[in-house]
Amino acid sequence: MTSRKSNFILYLVATTFFMETLDSTVIATALPKMAEDFGVAAVDVGIGITAYLLTLAALIPISGWLADRFGTRNIFTLAIIIFTASSVLCGLSENLWFFTLSRVLQGMGGALMVPVGRIIVLRNTKTEDIIRAVGLITWPGLIGPVVGPAIGGFLTSYATWHWIFFINVPIGIIGIYLSWVLIEPYKAEQQKPLDYLGFIYTGTALSSLIYAIELSRKIQETQILCIFFILLGLTAGVLSIRHLKRAQNPMIDLSLLSIPTFRITLWVGLWIRTALSAIPFLIPLYLQIGLGIDPFIAGLLVLSVFIGNLIMKAFTTPMLNRYGFKKIMTINGYLVILSFLVCAFITKDTPFWLMALILFMNGLFRSLQFTSINTLALADVPKPQMSSASALTSTAMQISMALGIAVGSLILTLASIINQGDAQTPLIQDFRLSFVLITLLPICSLWNLRLLSKDAGDTLRKAKN
Repeated sequence: MTSRKSNFILYLVATTFFMETLDSTVIATALPKMAEDFGVAAVDVGIGITAYLLTLAALIPISGWLADRFGTRNIFTLAIIIFTASSVLCGLSENLWFFTLSRVLQGMGGALMVPVGRIIVLRNTKTEDIIRAVGLITWPGLIGPVVGPAIGGFLTSYATWHWIFFINVPIGIIGIYLSWVLIEPYKAEQQKPLDYLGFIYTGTALSSLIYAIELSRKIQETQILCIFFILLGLTAGVLSIRHLKRAQNPMIDLSLLSIPTFRITLWVGLWIRTALSAIPFLIPLYLQIGLGIDPFIAGLLVLSVFIGNLIMKAFTTPMLNRYGFKKIMTINGYLVILSFLVCAFITKDTPFWLMALILFMNGLFRSLQFTSINTLALADVPKPQMSSASALTSTAMQISMALGIAVGSLILTLASIINQGDAQTPLIQDFRLSFVLITLLPICSLWNLRLLSKDAGDTLRKAKN
C-alpha cells in the first residue's frame, strides 16, 4: 500500500474518531433546550449521555471478533452507516424515549468505529511510523469531548439543538464512500467462534458498574438500586475473568496482560484517562454555575484545551524519541496533577486570558499523556493479537471516558455534601474541592508507572531513528 493511501486511511479513521468522541459530550450544553422540547427536566436528558456511553462500554469488546469474522472494511463501513443513520434519528426525536433509543443505536455504531479503525491503521502502518499514526488518531479523541460543549452551545444558541446531530450526516456519507474505496478487504485466516458467555459477562459487568456510578450521584434516592448494580457488576466481572481464563477462544485475550508494557499502560491509562475525561465535564459547569459565565463564552474558554492539544501534537513524537516514554510520562504526570490544582484557584476575578492560559496548559499535558499511553500500549503486541489488543485498549479507553463523566459528577456531589451537608446546587468551594480530589487518580497512575521499564518503547524509538 502506498504511503499516500495509508495517509488517507489515517485521516479517515481520525475523522470518524472525532465524530464518535464529539457525540459523547456535544449535548451537554444543549440539555436545557432539549429538555424544554421533550417536556422533561434538564437532568433527565442526561440519560442520553449515559445510554450512549453504556452502549459503547458493553459492545466494544465484541468489535475485534466481528472485524476478524466479517472483515475490517465491512465492519468499519457498517459502523459509519449505523452511526450516521442514528444521528438522523437523534435529530428527529420528539420525545425522550425515542431520543434515548436513538442514542443507544448511535453507541452501537461508535462501539465498532473506534477499535476497528485502530486495527485498520495499525495493520497498515510501518513500525517506524506507529508513534505518528497513533498520535494522529488519538488527537481527535482528545479534542472531541473538549470542543463538544462549545459546538453544542453554538448550534443551540444560533440554530437548534437538532443540528448537533445533523452535522454528522455529510461527514458520515463521505466516510462511508472513502472507507469502501480506500480500505482493502481483510479477514483473519483463522475464524474463531463467538464467545457468547464472555460477551454477556463482560458487557454486564462494564455497563452495570458504570451505571452504578451514575446512580451514585443521587445516592440518597437510589441506594438500593446502586448497591444492586454494584453487586451485579462485580459478580459479572468475577465470572468474566474466570471464564476468559478457561475459555478456548475467549472474546478478550487475557494473555495480553503477560506483556509488561501492555499491562502497565492499561492500568496507567485507566487512572489518568478517567481523571482527564472528568475535566471537560467539570470545567464548563464550573465556569457556568460557579462563576456565572455565559454558556457560549464558557465553551470558547474550554477551546483553550483544544488549542493546547493541537500544539502539543507537533512536539510529542520528537520528545518521545529523544527522552523515552517512561521519563516523559512520569514528568508529565506531575504536570497534569499541577494543572488540576491550579484550576482550583480560578475565581470570578481571574482574567479571561489567565483562565484560557490555565486551560491551554492542561491541554498540552493532556495530549502528551494520552498519546504516550496509546502508543506504548501496543508497542510490543504481536500482529496476530492486534485485534484482541485493540479491542481491549478501546474498551479500557471508553470505560475511562464514561467513568470520567460519572466520577466527575460523583466527586462534585461528594464535595457539595462535605461543604454544604447535602447535594444542593454546587458552589464555588465545591468545585475547588473537586479539582483537588480528582488529583488522586493521576497519583494512582504514577504509582503504576513506576513499574514500567526504563527502556519501554525503545523498539519504536530505534525504528524511527
